[in-house]
Order: sequence, then structure tokens, then C-alpha cells
Amino acid sequence: MRSVDPNKLKSGSKDTPQKGKGLDTRLAPTRAMVLCPILRRAAPRPSTGPSPASLAAETRDDHARLAEAVGLAHAIGLDVANSGTVPVARPQPGTLFGRGKVEELKGIIAAEGVELVIVDHALAPVQQRNLEKAWKAKVLDRTGLILEIFGERAQTREGRLQVELAHLTYQKSRLVRSWTHLERQRGGVGFLGGPGETQIEADRRALQEKIVRIRRELDQVKRTRALHREGRKRVPYPTVALVGYTNAGKSTLFNALTGAAVEAKDQLFATLDPTMREVSLPQGTKVILSDTVGFISNLPTNLIAAFRATLEEVLEADLILHVRDISSDESGAQRDDVEHVLKELGVDTATDDNRVLEIWNKIDLLDAEDAVEVRNMAARKGALCVSAVTGTGMEALCAMIEDRLNDKAKLVTLTLEPDEGALMSWLHDNAHVLDTRTDEYGSTTIELRISREKLERFNRRRGGAPVAAE
Repeated sequence: MRSVDPNKLKSGSKDTPQKGKGLDTRLAPTRAMVLCPILRRAAPRPSTGPSPASLAAETRDDHARLAEAVGLAHAIGLDVANSGTVPVARPQPGTLFGRGKVEELKGIIAAEGVELVIVDHALAPVQQRNLEKAWKAKVLDRTGLILEIFGERAQTREGRLQVELAHLTYQKSRLVRSWTHLERQRGGVGFLGGPGETQIEADRRALQEKIVRIRRELDQVKRTRALHREGRKRVPYPTVALVGYTNAGKSTLFNALTGAAVEAKDQLFATLDPTMREVSLPQGTKVILSDTVGFISNLPTNLIAAFRATLEEVLEADLILHVRDISSDESGAQRDDVEHVLKELGVDTATDDNRVLEIWNKIDLLDAEDAVEVRNMAARKGALCVSAVTGTGMEALCAMIEDRLNDKAKLVTLTLEPDEGALMSWLHDNAHVLDTRTDEYGSTTIELRISREKLERFNRRRGGAPVAAE
């Protein structure tokens, strides 16, 4: 059994970036240790360092995984005293780590005064319980950590409901016999009621009742969102949704396009609740831009289910902008993670690529040579390189959004008589008018782009011979 490499356990006070600074520090932050279990692979991918070749990476570098886990810990203001990768040759059903490794880590945890150990891996309830007993510290796995972050960041009533549902679903699976009160039994009804249900059964039933109640409330939220979407369909504004890995720069890009003030930090899950704003593009096309929650690798399935109502905005979007942090060595793996979640939601980028546009953000963080190589690669793949901070590529992005949306609209030329002023006004409100010409008799010839659905509505309003698209 290999021991933990001391060089891989880094002190948070010296070697780990303090991304948690700026959070509420009125109480002393919890002292934590982050462990990234590395299950041995047949052929581990060597670390190659920063390179545009990483854009095509399909697996994650071990140290990048650790850095992300530490970033998640800092996202909720934890004081990361130590962090390191831990090789696991053979996962143990009771503790995940081997006995010798558990004892070795126990000594480090005690010496550093660690109160919370974060294991960047899914832990079974019995594994979590056994590790807590062995280390005399609270243990949190990756799912629990992400849920803690979401619980702290959710601001809207809908967001809090979604997080609470995910928390309860996760907690229900954690009801193992960790405490003595769960072994007690309560008496049944009447004199001959028998021993009744155990406390663990009562707790599980109470959790299930809460889950059912929250799901009913979220169903109401879903119906309300559907009504809002139907309302937006009655106006000519298409919807553009920003999706991407957390910290890819979606909120910064959203602010640059809309002039909004959505919180944007160099921090994982800096924003959680979705935001929508109206944007006017250069040629006059108006769109509704939606900023959604960031994705992450190994996103808990119960969290995806809980946020499905919010992410339905992505399903209904006319255009999806997949924002990628192109300066990250893990950009390729992050792309795969996002596409995996999109596919679970019903958006298959392989078959629906005309609806998804890749935006390679943070191009300003690359050196000149790498930037040229990345731009050439983007041109071959139909992506666009931008910097939401410096504004590089923003004009081209707006033009490309407009072109993609206009490709879905039909080019129509029609003539309206002087007494059809109401129809003229309706067209200006529901289509993209390109040109108008009025002759000496007062008749107006209009050239415009309009969706097939709106064109059918126009024909019904006008009556007579239907207008056909060119």
C-alpha cells in the first residue's frame, strides 16, 4: 500500500489560492482537508502541461481534478488546510481507502486540526459513516459538497425549492444507523399496537412527505414557467441560452451582451439562479438572452432532476451558446461534461449542431502563439473565439447569433395597401423588417424575415391568398 506523497499535500496558507476570500468571515471558517481519490487506470494519461492539444482531451488530469475540488471548497468559504491526491489500488467497500491509508490520513487530520474532510468521489452511506468514526471528523463527498454550495447560493424561491429537493433526496439515502436514537421503536396505536415503527422508518417517512410536498410546489413552478414561455412565443423575440461549465465566463459574457450586473467572479458557481434579459443585436433583431446555472463533472443526478424545470429554458431556446473556457487545460473534458448533461436533458449536440454554437471564451489569457493556433482550430470547427472581459470578438458574436437566427426565418416580400396599417404595425412587432418602399399610390412593399409560425398567423389575420416564403 503506497503512502500519501507529502509533496501532494499542500498547505492552504501557502500553496492554495484563497478563492474563498471576500465571503462572510464573521465566524472562523471551518478547517478542511480535500482528498481526491485516484482509482488506478490501466493506462493513465500523462500530464502534458498547457497546450492547445488539451482542447481534444477526453479524460481529466488528476491534479486538475484536485484543483477543481479545492475550488469547490473555497466556494463556500472553507479554510483548506491540506489537499492531495490519494491513489486507491483497490476500493474498499467499507471505507473506499485501504486500512493503512485510513490510519495514515487519520494522523494528518489530527495533526492539522481538520474538522471537515472532503472526498472528491461518491461515497456510500456506510463508507461515509466509517470514515467519520475513524477520523473523528465530518466527512463530505462530492455530491454533498456541491449541494452545500447550491444551498448557500440559491436566492429565488424556485432555486431554494430545487436545492431543498436535492438535499432531501440525498439525505434520504444517508439514513443509516449512525446514531442510537434511530434504533428506538415507538409504540403503535391502541393497547395491542405492537412495537410500531423504528425511528429510522419514521425519519424516512417524514423525508418522503417533504419530498412529495416540494415536488408539488415545483410542478406549479413548471406550469408557471410554461405560461411565461407561451407568453414569449406571442412576441417575435427568439430565445438564446448560455450554457457551459461552471466558471467558463457565462455571467461575464451575459453582462457584456446585455449591460446587466449579474454577479460574475472567478469562482465556481458564483451565480446559481437563471437570469433573462432582452438584447438588441446590430441589425435590429431582438432576442431574449438567458444565463443558466453552470455545469460540472459528475453533477449529482438528483440535482439535475431538481433543476430540470429551470433547464427547460435551454430545451425551448432557439439557439444555445455553449461557452467554454478555452484557456483551461481541461477545456475538452469540460466540453464532454456539458454535452453529457445536455444529452440527458434532451439536447444532442451531435444531431442538433445547427442549434448549438460553441463560444471559446477567455482567448485573452492565451499567449500569442497559442491564440493563433486556437483561432485556426475554431475556424475549422465553426466556433468563435471571444474575450468577455476585453470585448474581443463580441461584434462577431452578435453578428453570428443574428445570422444563425435569421437562417431559421423565412425571407418574405409582400405588398400592403394603404388601409392595412394595422397589419403593417403587426409585422414590425412580429418580424424583422429589412426594407420598406412606398409607391405613389400609397402601397407599401415590405421585405422581411419571419418565422414559419408567424407567417401562418399573418396569413390568417390577412385572409385571402396566403403569402409564401421565397
